[in-house]
Amino acid sequence: MKRFLLVSALLLGSIVYTATASAQVSVRINANIGNQPMWGPAGYDYAQFYYLPDIDMYYDVMARQFVYQNRGQWIYANTLPYNYRNYDLYSGYKVVLNQPGAFAYHDYHRNQFRKYRNFRNRQVVIVNSRDARYAPYKNRRDNRVVVIR
Repeated sequence: MKRFLLVSALLLGSIVYTATASAQVSVRINANIGNQPMWGPAGYDYAQFYYLPDIDMYYDVMARQFVYQNRGQWIYANTLPYNYRNYDLYSGYKVVLNQPGAFAYHDYHRNQFRKYRNFRNRQVVIVNSRDARYAPYKNRRDNRVVVIR
C-alpha cells in the first residue's frame, strides 16, 4: 500500500509539474515593439526584418541596421547607402519578415514583392499610429536614420 501511495504521489506530482511548465511556456510572448523604428509599419508585435522593395534591401530590426548587397556580399550598415540618401522611409512600402537571415531568400523576396515597388504607402507607420502599444516609444530620439549627404 505504501508503494502504491508513493508511486501515485510521484505520478501526480510530475503531472502537475508538467502542466505548470507548459502553462508558463504558453504565456511567454515574444515582442520587440520597442526596437522597431518609427517609420516601420504599425500593427506588429514582433518583426525581425523589413524588406524594402523600392530600394531592394532589408532592415534588421534587432540590430537596427540596413542590410544590402554590395559586390555580391551582404553589408550591415547604420545608414542608407549614398545613392538612396533621399529615399523616404516613411512613405515607402515595407514587408515584415519573421525569418532568421531573411536576406538569404533575396531572390524569392524580390520576385514575390516586386509589385510593391513604387507603391505609395497605404501602411500606417508607427509614428502616426494611434495604437497604445507604441505610445511609450514615440518620443525616442535613437530611432532616427542617419543619412550621408
